[in-house]
Amino acid sequence: MKLVIHDLPPQAWDSIKNKYDNCTVVFDKGTIHPCTGCFSCWNRTPGQCVIHDGYENMGKLIHDAEEVIVISRYTWGGFSSFVKGVFDRSLGYVLPQFELVNGESHHRKRYEEDKPFSFVFYGPRFTEEEKVHARRYVEAVCTNIRGTVKETVFHECSGKTVMVGRTYTPPGKTVLLQASMRNRNSARLAQKLAAKLETETETVALREYLNDLPALIRRLWDASTIVLCTPLYVDGLPSLLIRLLECFAAEYHGAGKRIYILANMGLYESRQLVNLFSTVEQWCRAMDFTYCGGLGISAGELIGELMKFLPFHSGTIKEIAGGMDELAEAIDHSEIIGEIHREPYRFPRALYILIANTNWNRTAKKNGIRPRDLYRRL
Repeated sequence: MKLVIHDLPPQAWDSIKNKYDNCTVVFDKGTIHPCTGCFSCWNRTPGQCVIHDGYENMGKLIHDAEEVIVISRYTWGGFSSFVKGVFDRSLGYVLPQFELVNGESHHRKRYEEDKPFSFVFYGPRFTEEEKVHARRYVEAVCTNIRGTVKETVFHECSGKTVMVGRTYTPPGKTVLLQASMRNRNSARLAQKLAAKLETETETVALREYLNDLPALIRRLWDASTIVLCTPLYVDGLPSLLIRLLECFAAEYHGAGKRIYILANMGLYESRQLVNLFSTVEQWCRAMDFTYCGGLGISAGELIGELMKFLPFHSGTIKEIAGGMDELAEAIDHSEIIGEIHREPYRFPRALYILIANTNWNRTAKKNGIRPRDLYRRL
């Protein structure tokens, strides 16, 4: 049986649903909760999410399907917030442990299979550049969840990508938007950056506006500079942040805002942040904002722990500290910085993978889970 994941409105789905008879269908019921990044699907209830909202068994649904068909509105290089939320909640389909795949660190397979995925993007029009971004993104997603891309299709339909609101040129406040659902690495990095900035700065946590994104947009209304301090979730922005960008596109449009990125990820190679940066760049272009680039940091869990006791400009984290200095200077002077990628300084990738994999076993034991049960198949 095939699995269909889609974000189509009811009328649009009704017009094509006969093509997908006898398929398991996952659609937007209005109940999906964003992934909280708690990793319980790895170290507490292996393979299954602890959030019970009807989307807790996505890993098993993917495994049980002979093929996965994804239908999504094209949203700045990738999925809509709902479809992205489904993929974020599918993390248990793979294992927490790392291994090298084609020269990059990726999660190990939970199941010995190469699941085929077909992707259908729809939107009012597609440039060749947008098609390149979408294909690159789904390839990265399938590489990380250890599937394969069967095909990627683009379907043009009526409608607008951005609903234009009123034009407004804001004053000079800088807002650091902490986009993680956890108060950990992204928050620590945001605090470090805030301490370096000379401009008037305010830090706002996205998770506090989970049920009222319009209120957050009103709070961001007067900011001339927004810094997205975010983790990488399944090769892109977390679904809640994408939902905020969607709401922003519907509520606000006008020149004047500068957008920077401070991104971190658990994988070792910071180049794997390319799709995250690309999404923000395309969103800025659609919104007529100035995309200023930013800093991408790899091995975020390691860096977050080292920041607790190492001087910030020393040892393994000194290259990252240097990158943050560049970012802070660019923000203070309203300059475009481009995309800076930083990795642990002189910290071998093999050692990082060994430590990370060992720590997952230790965490499992602390949670009363036998290490071998991390590999549980549902």
